[in-house]
Amino acid sequence: MKQAVRNLVLAFALTGLFAFLAVSARAGDDVPRGPVEEGYAITIKVLAAKGKAPPPAWRPPHRDKLMSKSLAALFARDDLFQEESGDMGQIGADPFLNGQDGEIKRLSFDTIPVAAGKATVVANFRSFGKPVAVQFQMVRENGGWRIDDIVNQFEGKSYSIREALSQPYDCGSFMGKPCKR
Repeated sequence: MKQAVRNLVLAFALTGLFAFLAVSARAGDDVPRGPVEEGYAITIKVLAAKGKAPPPAWRPPHRDKLMSKSLAALFARDDLFQEESGDMGQIGADPFLNGQDGEIKRLSFDTIPVAAGKATVVANFRSFGKPVAVQFQMVRENGGWRIDDIVNQFEGKSYSIREALSQPYDCGSFMGKPCKR
């Protein structure tokens, strides 16, 4: 009898632990700004790293958790092109920084509801003394919020990362045209 009670208690404890871990794995995606906040936490760690930096927010293991399936697939295709060709992909800067280099000071977020299951999150910060605003188009997917596009500004024009990543490549196994190094 004692063994049966112990097994039952252990089963409940493990069930609770697994439920907690499942919620923790998704923590932060219950509001539109959650994945954006997590992306900036990663970016700040990358900027602060001495020596070998951790991967940025748009690379594994982060992108599948933070981004919509379609945007993650576009980033993955760009990574594959870079690997196969040895050339720079479609994105020449860190989309979270809106530049190749930067710093993040006085970070704040504004959330603008757009429609059911869609929102825009604007990350505002200062980089090297200048104000920067990066827009994140958010979508509800698989029960949580995901980044579906990142829109940067440069010289008064808006640039969609999704649009840039959707452009054709000169070569790549995904195109049936091998790259020559």
